[in-house]
Amino acid sequence: MSGLVGCGGAGSSEGNAAPLTYTNRLRLPPLLEPEADGDGVRRFALTLQTGMTEFFAGKPAATWGFNGSYLGPTLRARKGDRVAMKVTNQLPESTTVHWHGMRLPAVMDGGPHQTIEPKATWTPEWKIEQSATTLWYHPHPHGATSMHVYRGLAGMFIIDDAEADGLSLPSSYGVDDFPIIVQDKTIEANGTLSEDTRPTFGIMGNHILVNGTYDPFLEVTTSRVRLRILNASNARTYHLGFSDGRPFHVIGTDSGMLRKPVQTDRVLLSPAERADVVVEFATGDEVVLQSSSGDDDIDEGDFNLLKIRAAGRLKASPALPGKLTAAAPIAASPGARVRRFTLNGHDAVNKREMDMSRIDEVIPAGALEIWEIENTVYAHNFHIHEAAFRVLSIDGKAPPAYADGPKDTVYIPPKATARLAVQFGRHTDPVMPYMFHCHILRHEDEGMMGQFVVVEPGTEGSVSRTIPTHGHG
Repeated sequence: MSGLVGCGGAGSSEGNAAPLTYTNRLRLPPLLEPEADGDGVRRFALTLQTGMTEFFAGKPAATWGFNGSYLGPTLRARKGDRVAMKVTNQLPESTTVHWHGMRLPAVMDGGPHQTIEPKATWTPEWKIEQSATTLWYHPHPHGATSMHVYRGLAGMFIIDDAEADGLSLPSSYGVDDFPIIVQDKTIEANGTLSEDTRPTFGIMGNHILVNGTYDPFLEVTTSRVRLRILNASNARTYHLGFSDGRPFHVIGTDSGMLRKPVQTDRVLLSPAERADVVVEFATGDEVVLQSSSGDDDIDEGDFNLLKIRAAGRLKASPALPGKLTAAAPIAASPGARVRRFTLNGHDAVNKREMDMSRIDEVIPAGALEIWEIENTVYAHNFHIHEAAFRVLSIDGKAPPAYADGPKDTVYIPPKATARLAVQFGRHTDPVMPYMFHCHILRHEDEGMMGQFVVVEPGTEGSVSRTIPTHGHG
């Protein structure tokens, strides 16, 4: 993204807590078309690069982006596709690109072991093996993820499948199906991004960008609109709803569809969580997507995010289906293995900081386990690479119905315990790990992260708990 993101006046120091004018048309990240190839592989080229972006008109800020100055294009593929990435690093420092929520071999995952040095190119390739969902991609270098994401490195990755094709859901990108990437920034009066951090949670700004646009509006032309909402903030959690309290339907969570649409008027999204929602509009409607304040340090403040304006004439949309997927919910058997984790302070899991050479857990391929994550202090969340899980309870209470779908990230309030049914994949590698970690990025950088390998069942006891760090400490 080069040039203007927003074209209105400069925002106030109060950011989105102050009245907005909604004068900037919401930018839509372009769909990246794969390169033509006779072998049937969908080949995508991404370049990480520096640039200048104007969040306030006439006031450029130094930013990072994929194939542009800020954010990245939307990637789209189907279940069963083989995809090949050509990822070139033109940044002044090393980084990685993690395919967040993707089920794939560990060596292709883009975690901290798959470092891309400046001027180098990484070429992972894998088969899409999961059902329709909304994923994203972002850097994951150990100790530096927070700043790499904050400077602008994030993009959406949509997966389609035959089952979703038959549901008559809004699916025309940029027409009735919109990416909504929400991020908080601290933008100085001169337009530049401040990288000042808070002692506990890191960066929490009061200027809220949607798709990199400050003070945005979106015009819609259909009676039902799909919003694929991604919280790509470093730490801030959002309680999202509309200014008129209108209900909407959640149809999908992080890792796939709900069994049926769930009506609500508000959803909670902590960093890295997604909600796939469908909203109904009448001709001439004007409504603001807002976030309301919560009870924890990372969800403070009431913010206006995006005004949605419905056209004077709307194309009628099909009714929502009563059932979305035939897939059975993730459920562990009564005798499933239980693994327990504690989140300590802001830099340790089970009282140990991340060690790139240490394997913390060894998982048999295809396992369905119970993970219990106890949060001993202030707000955290928890992300597991490669796996999908269902939230069974938070402090003994079932999650809200809209969150009862397949997920890869869960919010854990202060001094609460999450109980998850976790389904692991079948890609085995005894020496290349996946990660589990808090997705408050300062916490991840400071060591609230661990590593696991997936191995052939029955070989768990022979796996070394020490691995090479591939030159990275």
